[in-house]
Amino acid sequence: MSTIPRALPTRPEDVPAAFAARFNSGDPSALAELYEEGAVLAAGPGGAPLAGTALHAANARLQELGVPITVCPRQVYVTGDLALLLVDWRIEGTGSDGRPVSVGGTATDVARRGEDGRWRYAVDNPFGTAPAGLPEGEEESPRPSPGRHAL
Repeated sequence: MSTIPRALPTRPEDVPAAFAARFNSGDPSALAELYEEGAVLAAGPGGAPLAGTALHAANARLQELGVPITVCPRQVYVTGDLALLLVDWRIEGTGSDGRPVSVGGTATDVARRGEDGRWRYAVDNPFGTAPAGLPEGEEESPRPSPGRHAL
């Protein structure tokens, strides 16, 4: 488990990197801090939204795979205390059970600045740009972008 900074992001464009660092730390409570109270996780194309302990349990199950996430923010749109984050992401490697893991997509997330000036997820929609009716287990391939890099 890696050490992560405990401070939450003060800029919306830093939310994806904070998510990756907290996810890759393997600490579910550190990841949970990045969500505001009442936040919602869209559980995949056509999946029911998750909130509260169900949201955090879903993230913890992904962390338990033991495979790091890479993120590549595409765009950030800010208006007041709200931000729309478009982020290519990928979890790929060999899981702690020895089986291959390969999942990813382009998230359309909403972050909100709290009264403390810190940005947290209000809506986490990891498969936000997946076309409707995509078969279970398939995701949209991230589009290449100039200067793409993993965080």
